[in-house]
Amino acid sequence: MLGRRKTKRGIAMHDTRGAQGFGGEALLYLTDEQLRQGIEAMFFAYRGFTADPDRILADQGYGRAHHRAVHFIGRAPGTTVNNLLAILGVTKQSLNRVLRTLIENGLVESRVGTSDKRERHLFLTDRGANLESQLSDAQRARMRAAYREAGPEAVGGFRRVLEAMMDIEMRRAYGKLKEGQQ
Repeated sequence: MLGRRKTKRGIAMHDTRGAQGFGGEALLYLTDEQLRQGIEAMFFAYRGFTADPDRILADQGYGRAHHRAVHFIGRAPGTTVNNLLAILGVTKQSLNRVLRTLIENGLVESRVGTSDKRERHLFLTDRGANLESQLSDAQRARMRAAYREAGPEAVGGFRRVLEAMMDIEMRRAYGKLKEGQQ
């Protein structure tokens, strides 16, 4: 676990579990400039990460909200509208607009719940699964190339950094998704 201390030049982070091979605390000093560079790198990386899917979506008249919905419906077939609302963190009105379009265009199917008739369960149609595959293939290719260039030790470290940036609600939703409890 990392502890943090504010210093004159930035943030000092230390491993509170004890550092192996260092005989004490392993310190990671991050200056404000290093943090700014990391933030800027994150902005540009996000642009790169979304560029390929954005082109595919634009050709079909969709945007990133459609992408997120298709991704998480594909990841957890049968997920409920309420669950998707919690994962995406958007308003019901916003999600309904996106779902209406996806359903009307034959990408998503909405089924009434068997145990609770008020619930709507969401599934990708064959067309929806095809679109999801195109989008995720493009992002997997970019991630695979980036990990290959950064090296194997970067994979776990990058994931830990991303998870550490999530707030508690995001982390909870992410954990459920990883465990397949959707």
